[in-house]
Amino acid sequence: MADLTAAQESLLSSSSLISPIQVPADHHSAPPLKLGLMASGSGSNVEAIAHAIAEGKLNAQMQVLVYNNPTAKVAARAERLGIAKVLLNHRDYPSREALDQAIVETMQQHDVDWVIMAGWMRIVTQVLIDAFSGRILNIHPSLLPSFPGAHAIEQALAAGVKITGCTVHHVELKVDSGPIIMQAAVPVLPDDTPETLHQRIQVQEHRIFPLAIALAARQYQGK
Repeated sequence: MADLTAAQESLLSSSSLISPIQVPADHHSAPPLKLGLMASGSGSNVEAIAHAIAEGKLNAQMQVLVYNNPTAKVAARAERLGIAKVLLNHRDYPSREALDQAIVETMQQHDVDWVIMAGWMRIVTQVLIDAFSGRILNIHPSLLPSFPGAHAIEQALAAGVKITGCTVHHVELKVDSGPIIMQAAVPVLPDDTPETLHQRIQVQEHRIFPLAIALAARQYQGK
């Protein structure tokens, strides 16, 4: 993609639609949310959430990071951010359920009350869902229900859509199917590649994930 001018970058940023716009104020008089993070790759969303906490935009604390790939860059990121980390290599477990049971035990040991899937590239089972019912969130690089699954950005480009984006949603057994909490729209440019589109979607992911965590927690507490 050709380099964007400052004016074009500003237009793209301002034209990104986030919904819902109104997010309840984060009351810092309440106890902070205790987050357990799950990631498989670089963990840029982990860092975005950490920054939101440090800047007072999200009343939470990061209890532990679980990662499943021994070479994942998120491990070094967690160490730099001072987040406890635990490697649970999925190759060491005989089934998805066995891995999820180890995840549940790790989260419980670290007193986690919300599980945040920030680039977790494994399908989860009812074992994890039941242990944290209504308190597992995921971020996905499309405007769900369009383009679920592992190759959402490539699917969007192949379909020729003019707008895509990202979605924070509750996790259910069917992949990328849970109730939607928040979405951000991102325009698709004529010369976009998977890499350039992914970069712009990630900017919006980093904006909405901390907001969506606060919103989901408020909705859960209001039930």
